[in-house]
Parts: sequence; structure tokens; C-alpha cells
Amino acid sequence: MIDMHMHTKYSDGDKTVEEVLKLCEEKKLDYISITDHNTCKQYEDDALKNNIFTGNIIKGVEMNATFKNKKIEVLGYKIKDLSLIEEWSQKFFSEKVLKKQQEESKRKLLDVCDKKGLIYDESKIEKDIPLTDYITIYIYKELVRHKENHKILGEFATSLNLFIRKGLMNPDSEYYTGSDNTPKPQYKDVVDIIHKAGGIAFLAHPFEYRFDNTIEFIDELRKEKDLDGIECFHPSATEEQMKELINYARNNNLYISGGSDYHGRKKPDIEIGIGRGNLNIPKEVVEEWIKL
Repeated sequence: MIDMHMHTKYSDGDKTVEEVLKLCEEKKLDYISITDHNTCKQYEDDALKNNIFTGNIIKGVEMNATFKNKKIEVLGYKIKDLSLIEEWSQKFFSEKVLKKQQEESKRKLLDVCDKKGLIYDESKIEKDIPLTDYITIYIYKELVRHKENHKILGEFATSLNLFIRKGLMNPDSEYYTGSDNTPKPQYKDVVDIIHKAGGIAFLAHPFEYRFDNTIEFIDELRKEKDLDGIECFHPSATEEQMKELINYARNNNLYISGGSDYHGRKKPDIEIGIGRGNLNIPKEVVEEWIKL
């Protein structure tokens, strides 16, 4: 069993690298990748020197990208030049940029909440969160704490992911918070930098974006810049959707990957290795490209 998608405190997870490695060892995973957002600093952590995990660690990263004003993520695996990823990411995710994004995100989201008549106590929204974390998570927790908001939020009250993907990021939604003015890494440039760093690029969790037609979107994406693979196994996809992605990958000579997208307590229903219980990813699917 493998897990090629997980996060630590180096981005928006709540566990240290050491804690994540111990969990992976308990699960007896064969291959893992710690794919923190827009950074490879996790691979400089001292815990990696202590042989906590006896399986195979593939150096990876999950990078934010924009394609035709749609926000997506690209997973990079087998990264050889970690410093190149760090240097490039600083143009878009420096402390200064992240601070501005966090402040703007909070202001815009609270403005939307006010317009929708949602109840919240701003003093209860967690403060001093790491800049690599997402303020939206903490505002959402405050919103759903008030049962009066559930009727207004509708389906968004049932899922943070729905709230973000179909609401805040959706120009057709009343909850759309608009685009920010900070620099945005473009999809083709993200794939290019992963390749320049010696890695291979996979589209992360295609069905999590909740596009009207996911397969058509992947086709459109690949016309601009082809991918090396697709994350076919992920908790956001049903069994049928995962099969659909696997067939697409096989028919288009793309590699296959998958992972739990573990964040710790921030996604309490997600476990390393098995996601929501619907994952049991065979190591053979990644051995096709890991051993290249």
C-alpha cells in the first residue's frame, strides 16, 4: 500500500514530519511522498535522518496553479533540485505575498458573510495562524458553529471543500470572493519548473475541483501543456470516478498516482493510506514510474 499525497506543518498540515513518518511506519506503507504546498523544506527536516520510516520516500511537492482563471494543483514527484522549487515558489509564495493573501482572503470572505446575513463572532476566529495555512478553514469553522447559518449555507454547510470549490472559487456563485492581485503561477509554468527540477508532473485530485466535465477539462489542460500523470486515487473521487481516471490515464499513456491528502485533525475523517476508507492503492501503479 502507498500514500503519495500528505501534508505536514511545513504547509497546512498539523503534524510534524516525524509524526507523519511514524504514522506511515505504523501502516507499513511501501512508498510515500510528503507533498507540502509550494515547498520542499520538509525534506530538510532532521526527522528524515532517523530511519523512522522503513519504506521508500519519494521527494514530492504540491504546487498551486492557475489555468484560464481556474485554480488547480499540480503534484511534482521525484524532485531532484529542491532548491529550484524553493527559489521559484518565492516569487509567488513569499512571506510578504502570503501575508497579503491571508489578510485579503479574510476581508473578502467576511464581506461575503455580511452580505449573506451569516452570523459569526470574529473574536472566535483563530488568530496568528501560520502564513502557509488557509484562513478560510477557520472562518468556515466559525460559520458552521452557528446552526442558524446552516439554512443559509445549504449544501455548503456539509462540506468545507464544497464551500471553497463551488462557492468561493466559483464566479457563478453568490459566495465568490473574486480574484486577488497577488502573482499567480500559471499551469504551464508550474509543469515546466517541476520538469526543470528533475521531476514529473501529475494533476492532483481532478474530481475535487467539481468542474462540470472533469475529463473535458483534463483534455483542455493537456492541450496547453501535457502532463506526465494523474492522481487517480483520492478521497474526493468515488470508486466509479477513480476507475474513469485510471482508464483515461491508461488510454492516454499517462502515469497513475494516488494518496490520502492527509492533513491531520484539519481533515479528521482522512487517514494516512486509506483516506476515508476507500483507498488501498497498490504499489504496482507507482512502480511503473518510480523506478524509471
